[in-house]
Amino acid sequence: MIETPRGPVDRIDLLVAGAGFGGIAMADRLLREGRARDFLVLERAEEVGGTWRDNTYPGCACDVPTALYSLSRHAHPDWSHSFGRQPEIFSYLTSVADRIGLRDRLVTSCEVESARWDAETSEWVVETGRGRIRARHLVVATGALSAPSVPTLPGLEDFRGEVFHSARWRHDIPLEGRRVAVVGTGASAVQFVPEIAPITEHLTVFQRTPGWVLPRLDRSISATRRRWYSRIPLLQQLVRGRIYLGRELYVIVFTRAQFLLRLYELFARFYLFMHVRDRRLRRALTPDFSIGCKRILLTSQWLPALTRPDVTLIPEAASAVTPTGVVAGDGTEVPVDVIIFGTGFQPTEPPIARVVTGADGRTLAEHWGGSPRAHNGVTVAGFPNLFLLYGPNTNLGHSSIVYMLESQAEHVIRLLELADTAPGRTIEVREKAQRDYAARMDRELATTVWNQGGCSSWYLDSSGRNSLQWPTFTFRYREQLRDVDPSDFVVS
Repeated sequence: MIETPRGPVDRIDLLVAGAGFGGIAMADRLLREGRARDFLVLERAEEVGGTWRDNTYPGCACDVPTALYSLSRHAHPDWSHSFGRQPEIFSYLTSVADRIGLRDRLVTSCEVESARWDAETSEWVVETGRGRIRARHLVVATGALSAPSVPTLPGLEDFRGEVFHSARWRHDIPLEGRRVAVVGTGASAVQFVPEIAPITEHLTVFQRTPGWVLPRLDRSISATRRRWYSRIPLLQQLVRGRIYLGRELYVIVFTRAQFLLRLYELFARFYLFMHVRDRRLRRALTPDFSIGCKRILLTSQWLPALTRPDVTLIPEAASAVTPTGVVAGDGTEVPVDVIIFGTGFQPTEPPIARVVTGADGRTLAEHWGGSPRAHNGVTVAGFPNLFLLYGPNTNLGHSSIVYMLESQAEHVIRLLELADTAPGRTIEVREKAQRDYAARMDRELATTVWNQGGCSSWYLDSSGRNSLQWPTFTFRYREQLRDVDPSDFVVS
């Protein structure tokens, strides 16, 4: 039994784990459902927001325009910039939670420690930090970018300075006048490095692999435009539609007309040349794979920051840590006071997969064996009444994941309706349907730049399979999820 805003509860119809964009989208759709199901949302932190609550590093912002990176039924006319900053996005999510009435169904500081399918009662037995609760249905909305990835560098435990990951930024640790090492040059690092470079004594950046950089064409949104958006919501909807259509065109380049990527690459090389005149540094910052193979870095400050006299780029991964510094691949030790990891997350091995146990006694992680698979990215054979949001093969390289999450929330509602037609209200995808779907994803991804671009990216799992990306247009995904084929499921 756990304590909720409505009092103690030991059994619920539906439980949502996670209150980021996915959990809020699911709750919003459930609250609009005709039957208004009895459900709760569990959140491990003290507030909603997910990754936009946790990532508070300097310069944190979205690389998808916020007109599109927002819930379709909850437009926000007051974005200050075309690319939203973390504080604004976090504030937006808390305001949506208030607006839809989620607080009455939200239990915070309540982490899911385990979830086990009980075949006798056809329920999920969920153990949390605040007690046990049983649920007929379980929606996992913990996100793909929630578990920071920290490399196991020899000697790290003996470092005498301060160490933290960018996703768990330590604002209590001063960086002014200190020697700082940044390990990793991904999407987070390119945002916070330009912010902290002016205040450190010296900043050393360890780069394992360079990424293609394009300018982030950000602009402030005037107060006048925001007033028009507020008075005439259709105007912002039209902007959202225009951005959506423009982003969908990228799919053609990434999947069908990869020869056009050469034009983007030429521009990226020119952009690099204009900002980095030092030939050796420019060579170190030039990738040897196709643009788009890895996440394209949208930033207008990263390259100028690396040319500062108090910033040093080491074009190789850190190999070890000593009590007083970081060792480069060639054995050179760099004395530092603070180490910041900008090494991303664990999208193909989410921690929640290790604690969710299906009908055969195996966890999701054991079932997947390092290569996640799910029908439509939502349902998994052997795990009845379990629904994933932001599951396998639903990540995007071009558009807004919020669009995908809303599509998945609608799909879950349709699956629940199908389950309601059976005496036991149980639904499980058939193994063959899941296997055929995964094979189709593999075929469609085989010819995309994410598979053929010649890079090693976080899109690929430990088996080398691309279990993360969605291979085509997002409207195709929504169409695909709109119609539920009952023959793909066992309903009992």
